[in-house]
Amino acid sequence: MRHCSVQVRGLLTRDELDRYNDLMQVGGYLEDQNQYDLAYIVQKEVDILILPAIERLKEKSRDRDRATAEFLESLKAVDEGEQD
Repeated sequence: MRHCSVQVRGLLTRDELDRYNDLMQVGGYLEDQNQYDLAYIVQKEVDILILPAIERLKEKSRDRDRATAEFLESLKAVDEGEQD
């Protein structure tokens, strides 16, 4: 079973995280039993489960990019004001 990144895991809601941990436990058990065909199905469920958290991570990144752009624009405005 493939784990998602720590950043994504940190953005899972409590319910999503509980379900994620349960699915990983089931998937790990299935792999231990050499039931890779069933573990694959569980992995697909995990992949679907983490999609909202991945979108939240992307949104945080976009927010950070916007804030950086605004900050750089404010620095540019201050520099232009000093040159006048």
